[in-house]
Amino acid sequence: MFFVLLATVLALMNAYVWKRLIKDTTRPGRTRWVFTAMLLGLAVLLIAAVVMPRVTGVRGSAWYAWPGLVWLGLLVYLFLTLLVLEPVRLALRGWVKRQPKETTAVDDAPPPALNRRMFLARASAVAAGAASVGLVGVGAATGMGPPALLQVPVRLRRLDPAFGGFRIALVSDIHLGPLAGRAHTERIVDIINGAKPDLVAIVGDLVDGTVAELGSAAAPLRDLVAPEGAFFVTGNHEYFNDDTDAWLTELDRLGVHPLRNENTVIRRGGAAFDLAGVTDIAGRRRDDPPDFDRALDGVDGSRPTILLAHQPVLVSQAAARGVDLQLSGHTHGGQIWPFHYVVRMVQPSLAGLSTVDDTQLYVTRGAGLWGPPVRIGAPPDITVVTLEP
Repeated sequence: MFFVLLATVLALMNAYVWKRLIKDTTRPGRTRWVFTAMLLGLAVLLIAAVVMPRVTGVRGSAWYAWPGLVWLGLLVYLFLTLLVLEPVRLALRGWVKRQPKETTAVDDAPPPALNRRMFLARASAVAAGAASVGLVGVGAATGMGPPALLQVPVRLRRLDPAFGGFRIALVSDIHLGPLAGRAHTERIVDIINGAKPDLVAIVGDLVDGTVAELGSAAAPLRDLVAPEGAFFVTGNHEYFNDDTDAWLTELDRLGVHPLRNENTVIRRGGAAFDLAGVTDIAGRRRDDPPDFDRALDGVDGSRPTILLAHQPVLVSQAAARGVDLQLSGHTHGGQIWPFHYVVRMVQPSLAGLSTVDDTQLYVTRGAGLWGPPVRIGAPPDITVVTLEP
């Protein structure tokens, strides 16, 4: 049902863009047919990029995923900028109507003088095209560039002074798949190791494929260096195929320890805090839902509890159970403006540090991409959370 709705929306967007960029700016004939065929080809690539990797797997999909998903980014901004220009078209309708209509010509006939309607349509198309290409170009450079390394101090009640300055490298939404492979993982590992963290937390959406397809791309995670280890919780994308258990086994083999509704104690001398992790909400479809009772079983109320949870929306349950700090991802910071506002409607925080009741919530914008390889208003990041009493 989701894919039917998505395909319908994309078809309508392509039809609107065809109307404004091609039908309104060309006369009937060869030129219109050529541009229409090009748009249809892009639309087919887009549908293939969204649907086919789930059907045929990741291997061999990059050749159509790249152009298809770049077109998705352009389509979104062409659609939005053309909508913004509609009031201008309406305001100039009287000016257009004052010019007598001309006889329609075909490509093989001498074209009549450019009328006002055609002039307005072409000017709108040029403006929308220039704005969209510029935005997507900048967004692609941002999205495919290295994640920023953010430093965020967080004060915790009951934190023993022995943990003052304890550094947690937080990364999420790496999204290994058709657009991101081993080099992407290597860059992230280099950034994390360069920050010299005490502990690494990967909070979901690591992969968009199976171990057989992406195991080699994830392999550099074995090179993560942190005295207290590296830990992982599932995101919604880990449940998009049947390979969840295989991935958790593979990550454990690479030295990244899954917290599957469980907790562990992090010690420094005689001091300690509890690190817990819950599975993602999407795990409900695979009989692997988040279970806070199991995840927090046995934690010591006299010391802080830090929870790893992919989606920020779980913070209400964390707060009800006295968790001190929740570390999350999932939102991508909105990834593409203006979708920031949509994400903010369903999540308590888009990015950064906030508080829900007595629980602090930190949300990273993530280090990767999903959908169009574009980030506008939401640059990628890896965050080093520094604990202080």
